[in-house]
Amino acid sequence: MNFNDDRFLIKRLQKGDEKAYVCLVDLYNQRLFGYALSLTYNHALAEDILQNVFLKTWVKRKKINVNTSLQNYLYKSVYNEFINTYKKNRSTMILEHKYFEGLEKAINMHNESCLEIIISHLMKEIESLPPKCKQIFVLSKKEGLTNIEISEYLGISIKTVEAQITKAFGVLRGKLGEKYKMIMLLIFGKDIKV
Repeated sequence: MNFNDDRFLIKRLQKGDEKAYVCLVDLYNQRLFGYALSLTYNHALAEDILQNVFLKTWVKRKKINVNTSLQNYLYKSVYNEFINTYKKNRSTMILEHKYFEGLEKAINMHNESCLEIIISHLMKEIESLPPKCKQIFVLSKKEGLTNIEISEYLGISIKTVEAQITKAFGVLRGKLGEKYKMIMLLIFGKDIKV
């Protein structure tokens, strides 16, 4: 059986073929996990989102309606599960609502595989920042600490924290170019200077 053909795989899933389901998980697990992780920055939460997507795909297998490709369908499912999880865990404020509107627009403008490549490139560039700069940037943007909290945690001045964050954004903008500004804004929030 050729499970590499989307239409065939979907038909077998709709008929309850467990081998087709296992094949689906094997084919997309790693890529979807990377995408979920890029949205959450939390390993356990990304695993939960992925598990829910695969579980819902199996439960609703008879109603699967794929208009583009199975991959796009699954990426959109991960995105929707991320949004649902986020809304359950936090009350959505006006700024968060605008963030999700912007993220949805970015996803609709780029296909999911393009977004995955951009996010992957961005993460590699963050990893290549100078050690102190990277540490402060990660504490601020990934861990969500305030500048004061970072200052106290590392025993440095708030001005040093601000300077390192500004330096990180400058390096990232310089290396990634104009097309990454929107993605950086969506991922890292309102305080980025684009």
